Amino acid sequence: MIYVSQMLGKPVLDAQGEKIGTVSDLAISTGEVFPRITSLAFKGPGKVPFMISWRKYVSSFDEDGITLQVDSKDIRFSYLQPAEILLARDLLNRQIVDTQGLKVVRVNDLKLSEGDNQLRLLGAEVGARGILRGFAPWFEKFVCGLAKLFGKEIEEQIIAWNYMDLLDRDLSKVQLSVTHKRLDELHPADVADILEQLDPAQRANVFKHLDSEQAADTIVEMDDEYQAEFIGELGERKASELVGNMDPDDAADIVRDLPYEKAEKLLRLMGLEDAAEIRQLLGYKEGTAGGMMTTQYVSVEQDKTIADAINVIRNLDEDMPAVHYVYVTDENQHLVGLLSLRTLVLAKPSKKVSDVMFTEVISVTPEVDETEVVDSIFKYDLTAIPVCDESGKMLGIVTTDDAWDVIEEDASNATKPKTSHVVAIVAGAIVFLAFYTALLYQIWVMPIIYGFLRVVGHGRKEEEKQALDCLGSHGTRYHHRHGRKRCRRYCHLQPSRRPVRV
Repeated sequence: MIYVSQMLGKPVLDAQGEKIGTVSDLAISTGEVFPRITSLAFKGPGKVPFMISWRKYVSSFDEDGITLQVDSKDIRFSYLQPAEILLARDLLNRQIVDTQGLKVVRVNDLKLSEGDNQLRLLGAEVGARGILRGFAPWFEKFVCGLAKLFGKEIEEQIIAWNYMDLLDRDLSKVQLSVTHKRLDELHPADVADILEQLDPAQRANVFKHLDSEQAADTIVEMDDEYQAEFIGELGERKASELVGNMDPDDAADIVRDLPYEKAEKLLRLMGLEDAAEIRQLLGYKEGTAGGMMTTQYVSVEQDKTIADAINVIRNLDEDMPAVHYVYVTDENQHLVGLLSLRTLVLAKPSKKVSDVMFTEVISVTPEVDETEVVDSIFKYDLTAIPVCDESGKMLGIVTTDDAWDVIEEDASNATKPKTSHVVAIVAGAIVFLAFYTALLYQIWVMPIIYGFLRVVGHGRKEEEKQALDCLGSHGTRYHHRHGRKRCRRYCHLQPSRRPVRV
């Protein structure tokens, strides 16, 4: 997670890695629910202000700085547009109206969401953590860690952008629009990215603005770890309605990750047909063709005509997934061929589908591993592959979308370090620190200690030498100047008597 306070003052580098300035501000366009960063403002040599397009020039960014995708000589500068505002200048440390809580609060920091090389403004931090972060990020961590020791939790207080309205509009020089872009105009994948980075309370508030269809699509686009958590936070009837609106394969994936009691309650609350399809898919092992297939496909019997097949497609529900093939079966639902949409369009309506269908169909059984299914889809350049049992009866299809999900999941798992690797790294770091500390001890600490002991020892020897001299002077009338008290320590003279010559 990135905050505006952490971005300010960070270096801006060109494509050659040369520093051309430091970040001074970020601009957004106010027409969206969660607006994207549209421009980057930075101070160049001599603190001269510049502004450039974020989408056109920014290559990468993190808490350490921003890297551009062009050389400094190729940059074309721009200006703040009428619909844009600057986050640090116009929002940071300003008063806003929380239009949900109907109260005036102060913006201590601004929270940004990152994804696909772009930043979106999620909301304003109006709590203590924003103030602490303003001093230094390490100071925020230190205070929060200290609070945990005493059993306290300093939580973020985020107000989502769609619940914000600037009080002092005249000073911002921009007319902020309260009619933000509606949530239903965003793609479900974008909404999912935003919801994943909100706390549960904020997530629920934003989710209320979605209709049932978009809500279901948004949950499907979430990462697996958030799907089950989010469904678990909803009421049982609402959760059952949303799961029932999903494609059977997506619904089965979510229900599979829920606790058994919760899953059974949801299935009992939804329609019998939807529940039966989901239960059928849950019967297959995860990571197999049966576990990843969907039961939503179009099929006709081989004695039907082309006109009949076209009428079947015309009468499909609006929420039916995209149709790429029409599968042809016999009276026992055994797969005997398929028709492409091109064939349906070009063939005469009176012809039987069995006369024009493609009979060399590549299929898999439900027990086949998902990696083999993906390999077959891309090897034969298919948009979907049918899944049939050992007798040839058609059970469902696996689409390219499902194949890409498997590839994405494998790639994600490959980038995550295994627990054993993490333990090994931590153990290695501890051993290195121990060795490094011991080395520093030998190089710096021990010589200092030895030197100190040598000085002390040298002083002790000098003292003893003086005492021995004293012992040798018992026949004299006078003591050395170190005094009778010390002399008594070595030559055991009585304080009331002077040494006399024998």
